[in-house]
Amino acid sequence: MTATIDFADVRRHLIDRTEIALLDVREEDPFAQEHPLWAANLPLSRIELDAWRRIPRRDTLIVVYGEHAGTDLAPLAAERLTALGYTQVRLLAGGLEGWRAAGGELFRDVNVPSKSFGELVEHERHTPSLSAQEVKALIDARADVVVLDARRFDEYQTMSIPGATSVPGAELVLRARALAPDPKTQIVVNCAGRTRSIIGTQSLVNAGLPNPVAALRNGTIGWKLAGQKLDHGAARRATQPNDAQRATAQADARRVAGRAGVRWIALDVLPALELPGRTVYRFDVRTPEEYEAGHIEGFASAPGGQLVQETDHHVPVRGARIVLVDDDCVRAAMSASWLAQMGWDAHVVEMPPQSAFRVHGASPSVHATAPDAVEVTPAELNAWLRESLTPVAVLDVTTSANHVKRHIPGAWFAIRAQLQQALEDIPLVPRYVLTCGSSLLARFAARDLRALLDARGSDAEVYVLAGGNTAWFAAGFPSESGEQRLAVPRTDRYRRPYEGTDASPEAMQAYLDWEFGLVEQLGRDGTHHFRVI
Repeated sequence: MTATIDFADVRRHLIDRTEIALLDVREEDPFAQEHPLWAANLPLSRIELDAWRRIPRRDTLIVVYGEHAGTDLAPLAAERLTALGYTQVRLLAGGLEGWRAAGGELFRDVNVPSKSFGELVEHERHTPSLSAQEVKALIDARADVVVLDARRFDEYQTMSIPGATSVPGAELVLRARALAPDPKTQIVVNCAGRTRSIIGTQSLVNAGLPNPVAALRNGTIGWKLAGQKLDHGAARRATQPNDAQRATAQADARRVAGRAGVRWIALDVLPALELPGRTVYRFDVRTPEEYEAGHIEGFASAPGGQLVQETDHHVPVRGARIVLVDDDCVRAAMSASWLAQMGWDAHVVEMPPQSAFRVHGASPSVHATAPDAVEVTPAELNAWLRESLTPVAVLDVTTSANHVKRHIPGAWFAIRAQLQQALEDIPLVPRYVLTCGSSLLARFAARDLRALLDARGSDAEVYVLAGGNTAWFAAGFPSESGEQRLAVPRTDRYRRPYEGTDASPEAMQAYLDWEFGLVEQLGRDGTHHFRVI
C-alpha cells in the first residue's frame, strides 16, 4: 500500500525548496478548475508516455492526488509510477479536499505559477502598457510603431493585431533592435492575454532598450473586447539582427541574467551539476526549427518564451535545477533571468562551440515500452467496417481536439483513464479496435480494455490499429469530423478563454478578472519564492 503525506509536509518541502513533484492525475479540464499553485498536471491516461521525460530522476519525491466522478485515481497512478521505477511515491492525504480543509490555497486555470508571476512583475515594476484603443489609434495614424507578438507562431497565425510581427518571447531582446532600429520607434508587445505581454515588455525594459516600450493591455482579448478586428493567417516573422545588434543584445542579456542570479557553466563541466538527489533539466531555448537543424545531445527543445510561460509543464519537479543553452547567449540568458526570479536554480551554458550542435531532428521520445497487442492494418479494418458481418467498435483515444477535427467514420472518442465509463455508452460488440494518432497510447488502452472486458466475462476480441489514425488517413480511407460519438465528455483539455476566435466576451472578461486577482492569491499561498528584479 502506498504511503501518504499530508498538506503540512508538502508545504514544508515547497517552502524549504527541497525537490518535490506534486502531481494532479486528473484530465486537464478538472485540473484547471482548481489545484495547488505548484501542482503539475500528469493525467493518469498518459503516465507511461510522459513520466520519464517530465520526472527524470527515479528517486524524486512524488505526491499524487486526483478524484474523478467519485473515483480516486491516485492509487492507480501511484501503482503505475512505482511500476515505472519511481521509489518515493506518496498519496496526498485526503486528496484535494484534504488540501482545502487544511487551509491550502487553490488556483484556477493552467500555467498558474507563470501567470501569477507575470501579474506580480507588473504589480512591482509597473510595466508600461497601452490600451487597445490607444494602440489602434497609433496604427491608424501610421505612427512610428511596431507591434511584436510574443506568442508561438501558430497562435499568432490564428489571430493577431493588424500589422504585428511574430517574435516569440525569448526572441524579443535578440531581435527587437533589428525591428525598431530608430530609438524613437514605439514598440508594443502583445500576447493573447497578459502574461507574455508583461514578461516580453519587461524583458525589453530590463535589457535597457532605448525605445519606448509598452505591453498591449490585455492582449488580443482586450483588442476584441474593444470591438476591434484581428487579422487571421498572418505570417510576418522577425528578421535576423546584424552583428552589432547581436553583440549589444548579448551584453544586455548577460547583465540582466547577472542581476537575477543566473549562473554560467561551461558545457564540459555540466555533469558536475548532476549530483545524487538533484534533478537537472536541460533545455535548448531556440526556435523548434533551429533545434531540429542541430542541437546538443541531452538537451530537449523548449523555446524560451513558452518555457517561462509553461514552467509547470516542462519542470514539474519544484526545487530542480534548470540548464539552458542557445547559440548566442541571449535567449538562454533572458529566459534564465525569468526562471531565476521565479525561484528556480537556473544556469546557462557559456557560449558552446558550434560543433556541439551536431544532433539533428526533434527531441527523442522517452517512454515506457508499449504492451504487446494484436494489430489490424488499416486495409483490414476498412474491410471489417464495410462488410458489417461482425460488428466492430472503434475506440479513438487520441486528444478530443484531434478526434473532432478528423477521425475514422463511426469511431467513438474515449479517454483512456475513463474506459469503464465509456463502455456504458459504447455498444457491446464481439470486436474492438483501439486507435490514436500513432497507436502508442492505443496499446496501453487496449491492455486496459482487455482487463475490463475480462472482468465482465466478455471474450470479445481487442485489436490495435497498426500505425493509428495517421496510417489510416495516409492510406486514403474515409474520414469524418465532429462530436457524433463522444463516449465521455471532452475533459482531456481545458478550453482557454484566450484561444481561438469564438470565446464569448463574458468568458474573456472573467479570465482577465481572474488574472487581476492572482497577486492577492500568491500572498495567501506563501510558497512561491518569487523575487522580481
